[in-house]
Amino acid sequence: METKTPAWLPGSYRRNEFVRNRDDSDDGLKPLKDLNGQICQICGDDVGLTETGNVFALVMNVASLCVRLVMSMRGKMDLSVARSARLDSDGTMVSRTPGVEGDEKENDVNDIENELDYTQVNNKARLPHRAEEFSSSSRLESQPISLLTHGHPVSGEIPTPDRKATLSPCIDPQLPVPVRIVDLSKDLNSYGLGNVDWKERVEGWKLKQEKNMIQMTGKYHEGKGGEFEGTGSNGDELQMVDDARLPMSRVVNFPSSRMTPYRIVIVFRLIILGVFLHYRTTHPVKDAYAMWLTSVICEIWFAFSWLLDQFPKWYPINRETFLDRLALRYDRDGEPSQLAPVDVFVSTVDPMKEPPLVTANTVLSILAVDYPVETVACYVSDDGSAMLTFEALSETAEFAKKWVPFCKKFNIEPRAPEFYFSQKIDYLKDKIQPSFVKERRAMKREYEEFKVRINILVAKAQKIPEDGWTMEDGTPWPGNNPRDHPGMIQVFLGHSGGLDTDGNELPRLIYVSREKRPGFQYHKKAGAMNSLIRVSAVLTNGAYLLNVDCDHYFNNSKAIKEAMCFMMDPAIGKKCCYVQFPQRFDGIDLHDRYANRNIVFFDINLKGLDGIQGPVYVGTGCCFNRQALYGYDPVLTEEDLEPNIIIKSCFGSRKKGKRSKIPNYDHNRSIKRSDSNVPLFSMEDIDEGVEGYDDEMSLLVSQKRLEKRFGQSPVFIAATFMEQGGLPPSTNPTTLLKEAIHVISCGYEAKTEWGKEIGWIYGFVTEDILTGFKMHARGWISIYCVPPRPAFKGSAPINLSDRLNQVLRWALGSIEILLSRHCPIWYGYNGRLKLLERIAYINTIVYPITSIPLLAYCMLPAFCLITNKFIIPEISNSASLCFILLFTSIYASAILELRWSDVALEEWWRNEQFWVIGGTSAHLFAVFQGLLKVFAGIDTNFTVTSKASDEDGDFAELYVFKWTSLLIPPTTILLVNLVGIVVGVSYAINSGYQSWGPLMGKLFFALWVVAHLYPFLKGLLGRQNRTPTIVIVWSALLASIFSLLWVRINPFVSTTGVMSNSFM
Repeated sequence: METKTPAWLPGSYRRNEFVRNRDDSDDGLKPLKDLNGQICQICGDDVGLTETGNVFALVMNVASLCVRLVMSMRGKMDLSVARSARLDSDGTMVSRTPGVEGDEKENDVNDIENELDYTQVNNKARLPHRAEEFSSSSRLESQPISLLTHGHPVSGEIPTPDRKATLSPCIDPQLPVPVRIVDLSKDLNSYGLGNVDWKERVEGWKLKQEKNMIQMTGKYHEGKGGEFEGTGSNGDELQMVDDARLPMSRVVNFPSSRMTPYRIVIVFRLIILGVFLHYRTTHPVKDAYAMWLTSVICEIWFAFSWLLDQFPKWYPINRETFLDRLALRYDRDGEPSQLAPVDVFVSTVDPMKEPPLVTANTVLSILAVDYPVETVACYVSDDGSAMLTFEALSETAEFAKKWVPFCKKFNIEPRAPEFYFSQKIDYLKDKIQPSFVKERRAMKREYEEFKVRINILVAKAQKIPEDGWTMEDGTPWPGNNPRDHPGMIQVFLGHSGGLDTDGNELPRLIYVSREKRPGFQYHKKAGAMNSLIRVSAVLTNGAYLLNVDCDHYFNNSKAIKEAMCFMMDPAIGKKCCYVQFPQRFDGIDLHDRYANRNIVFFDINLKGLDGIQGPVYVGTGCCFNRQALYGYDPVLTEEDLEPNIIIKSCFGSRKKGKRSKIPNYDHNRSIKRSDSNVPLFSMEDIDEGVEGYDDEMSLLVSQKRLEKRFGQSPVFIAATFMEQGGLPPSTNPTTLLKEAIHVISCGYEAKTEWGKEIGWIYGFVTEDILTGFKMHARGWISIYCVPPRPAFKGSAPINLSDRLNQVLRWALGSIEILLSRHCPIWYGYNGRLKLLERIAYINTIVYPITSIPLLAYCMLPAFCLITNKFIIPEISNSASLCFILLFTSIYASAILELRWSDVALEEWWRNEQFWVIGGTSAHLFAVFQGLLKVFAGIDTNFTVTSKASDEDGDFAELYVFKWTSLLIPPTTILLVNLVGIVVGVSYAINSGYQSWGPLMGKLFFALWVVAHLYPFLKGLLGRQNRTPTIVIVWSALLASIFSLLWVRINPFVSTTGVMSNSFM
């Protein structure tokens, strides 16, 4: 069958040579002047003439790019596709050419790589063919040549085998043209490609291609033999193939105009800080030596703490995701979705403290997520075995059948009904369906009825029956005793469950309550999460896990897709352990009095860590790679396997066979997982559930060792080998539920590595920090994803006492890690933890210790005012300049940090205030409580006693007073400083104007302390019948000052009388 071939034209106008495919229908050469102004059928640009009259086409600049595209596609496509667009060593582009005779004998030779290197001896068989093509110029005259701008339609069909490529000189066709070998590693300008004359046209063509990436038309089809079918002259399908191989995310660096001044000021501040500390240590105050020494020790610790906090923020980054590229690669319209399965975990304990309606909204937002329903499973862990949670989840499953299709039909956000119906926005914006208003009203009515049913269940649960709860069938509820009950699993929705109102499948919804018996350790949230890992592996085995707290709902229905842009990316997915999303909150007061939003941490610190090895795990809103939770090493490149800077600088590069301190199992594991072509395990020693997977697993591990690591469940062990998720084909569905009950039994984890090296780590209040740390120590990286629309939103305690108790728990967990063998100061130096990442982890565990010098430093201004002494001697002009430069650098670095992070000044100030409030209260108690717990085994709890409040309205909880021991230290500091201010002012009044100068420095530090503790004072005093707290504070201060001033003036006593009395 005669066909026409695409007329490719690589070459260079400088060397007067073109490469054209021969076309039997070609009448002959066109004059060069007739080519000017024609349209190139490859790149769509004009073909023109240079000043010397030579022909030039834009495609010659991009010919080599076609080869690179083919080579990048070679790993996933048939080799015949790669041959369809290869560039020969002389620059000839052969389009869709069948295999060359003799290629079938080269079984172990890389066809593409060897065709680009014709200097090898083993290519002699192919050289005569090329010499025959270029040996005689008479063949150029006798055979017609298919010109690029001939005007005939170009066919995409396979050419006949006898079609050969010939070389044609541009000026004299009688002269033979030498063969050129193009080395793609060199600069193309050395071959005459990319001349300045055509620079603007090249840039224009690139711009056109970038627009095509965004506005894609056509559809990609894959033929039976790996060929691309339906490729037209516009190249829409080929463009989609190209787009599908583009990265699904990119790093967005902060502008150098913002980062360079910031880094310069940081260096300047470091130098000034060194000069300041040198001055302070060399100029003691003899008459106040104790206060001077205390202040110097505190300042040295503050400088060290600042360095720990500052260095990890040296290289912050942002990231951008491309959901359209994710869909083009894994979720094309009209084709089965290839997106990875995801299991979502929701944890709850006490429905009285965690309202069932809040948990229900979180579950509904998960079930309505914008992700293929067959790949989503929602697991709700009820660690309190409450029948109220079970019944509320049953009601939620029924309401989801109506709510989920409504969300997907009208594409609403957020998909938690409580927050969707309560938002004060124009809900008709961008809605074009006529039935939307009617269906929205009906759905709101359905949700209000659902809320009433939930409230009835909550009201009924207030009084527990004497005989315990009973289910609808009359049987006793198995979880009546929350400390002694069997494991419970209930599948509410799923592939075998009910359909929604439109007849479509719903994601799986599974209730899980692990077995509890007296005498066993359950490890709180960490133990519940590990139980969910095993249950989900047995029932659905999603490749990725996403955990949220029961009060954190999906605010962005595409949150899972945002995470998959990183997890399923071929470049970074194999070494990414988790994708962390920032926490955003609802229901916080307008001014965020107690810094509940943690904006500085989420928008500055975590972005800085993202530029190193990744953010720390914060406990919720995180998507995990299941393989990382199993304790496996990542798939790393040779560059990733380089030792860290400390080992490299001290001991040089790590040599093979010298890692004697690392167990042989882990050493072999890291070697195997570092090669992406080497499978994970060999299952020759496993009898059940894993037949047929020998090709995917290569590391020979006995069944006994696997059971010691993962527990005695062959089904679960088999599921751990499914790196892409899904259940093994040999799994028996009828036994899955029984096996799931087995893996959540109270004794399953005995003598295994669960909680030690696998899953969430046990033994600490803040299990999240240590879990992420151990992953990073094995070489995994994490990603910080901040989508334009917040992925998750939750609730935060806005009451002062509740907020302090929350901070106490976090600080206590850090102290526990600091005093354990997992402390980042000395743990994991044989791993691949980067130096700055280690510094960041050290900062997360030592920050509570800052409370001790902070407490002392906040008391010093009051002592200076009362004793009329100061911690700084009389300073010279140079010392004054040093102090001024230090304060200037501190505030300049803060302002520049806010500039590149786009954090508001008010949010930064609220964070500074609560740093002092928490440091003088919760952090201080955490240090002593941690010491007692670790060394004496005494677990002290600070209970909160609530007092009723008559306040109503918005944010009423903000003004509720709850007494707790945590309030004592900040209250003492406030009172002492206020008394010190009064005493200092009274002394200055009595001493005359010459004493006001020294007083100013003392007053400045005292007012600095009061200003930082002002939100605490507001929380302590409440609204005081809606009288602003600032009025009360200033009234008390001014009243005291004016009283002293009145005594000093003493207008009712004559001066002579006073003087006479003074002489008596």
